[in-house]
Amino acid sequence: MAAGMGSRYGGLKQLDAIDEEGQSIIDFSIYDAVKAGFNHIVFIIRKELHETFSERFSHLQSNSISVSFVYQVISDIPEEFSNISRNKPWGTGHALLSLRYTIKNSFALINADDFYGKESFQVLHDSLYNSMQDDTYFMVGFKLKNTLSHFGSVSRGECYINKDKLLEKIIERTKVEKKGLDIKYIDDNNSSITLNENTIISMNFWGFTPSIFEYGESMFEKFLADNHSKPNSEFYIPTIVNELIEDNTVSVKVLNTDSVWHGITYKNDKVHVQNAIANMKAAKIYPQKLWV
Repeated sequence: MAAGMGSRYGGLKQLDAIDEEGQSIIDFSIYDAVKAGFNHIVFIIRKELHETFSERFSHLQSNSISVSFVYQVISDIPEEFSNISRNKPWGTGHALLSLRYTIKNSFALINADDFYGKESFQVLHDSLYNSMQDDTYFMVGFKLKNTLSHFGSVSRGECYINKDKLLEKIIERTKVEKKGLDIKYIDDNNSSITLNENTIISMNFWGFTPSIFEYGESMFEKFLADNHSKPNSEFYIPTIVNELIEDNTVSVKVLNTDSVWHGITYKNDKVHVQNAIANMKAAKIYPQKLWV
């Protein structure tokens, strides 16, 4: 998913270089995905960014890898809601639905500006490949302490997981940040609540089958009916997943990984990601230049 506006970052962070070769986080994610066995790369972008992304990534097209671009368009909504005035995208759930005419097989869905690590892609690919259930989905979970910014608060999806490692629900926590030795968030009553640093959270690293599209379209119509007059409302992937779990329509297996997440929420986060990438290159985890 690369259609974000980058408002807090102050620019198009999806393509911002994080090494001397001019490679961005998304280059490393694609590299890890291809190495893990994925062979179709689909970019969800704003239409006005097509030329920029095409020039940057079309070279990946080969006999073994296909590259596609789909647009998250505000007007891509059911006809009965076509008169809604809207200036910002409808959220990650709507971005997911933009894939419905392009994706025909099981797939991974990620944020373009999050670094997930090669082990995460491998464990998700293998889980999708070996799964025989159309209504079994997957989520790669990360420890909260490994996903914070040093320069401001973030929003994180707290995961509730049962003894069988199945996701029970995700609750969005806002204004999450380190406060002394604790990690706290602000709840709906404006109270500061402490979270365990090892709490598993969702970083939008999902494994879905195409069945998600039919479920998601139905929920999106209901969302529009309830929220069409709210200009800042957004339709999120966890909203879809939570409802499907609650209705016992699907099960979502939470996958463990030792990979460390890196991300850029604020401008000052960039140097931390650059240092992490440089260290991984020095350790020969990645070559200096990914695409040779």
